[in-house]
Amino acid sequence: MMKLKSKRFCRGSFKFGSGSVKGGEKGCGNNSIGEIKWELRPGGMLVQKRETGGGSSCVEGEGLITVRVSTVSQWHDISIEATSTFGELKMILSLVTSLEPREQRVLFKGKERGDDEYLHMVGVRDKDKVLLLQDPAIKEMKLHRLASSQQIGSANYHTISV
Repeated sequence: MMKLKSKRFCRGSFKFGSGSVKGGEKGCGNNSIGEIKWELRPGGMLVQKRETGGGSSCVEGEGLITVRVSTVSQWHDISIEATSTFGELKMILSLVTSLEPREQRVLFKGKERGDDEYLHMVGVRDKDKVLLLQDPAIKEMKLHRLASSQQIGSANYHTISV
């Protein structure tokens, strides 16, 4: 993160030199230096970092969010960086659910999300709900494999003699 100094324009009368504010008037920021904090977005765009909360300054540890992942029968709370991708979320979920990432389908706001989409770019915030489903094609292939292995292993062959 880069810090660039800039002039801040505010309404209010300031005494230059002492750096204090007159009487009951309010200043425009918490810091008297007027620093703007910048962040580099994944697309390569340099933008001004947003203030979070009630005017508190941004800290490096604020990028961690908790996502509630709901499967058909259970749910999991996963802590992950806000700038992570859905592919990275699938890798973490593979440890918890024992489904491989290629078997998983992740839905957020009713749409299936790709592995290369970033959580914060799509709009995933702290304590948002994400739906995890097993890919129906892979589920069907597993069932066919299981059924064919049971047929071969337990098949009773009858011979017809004429």
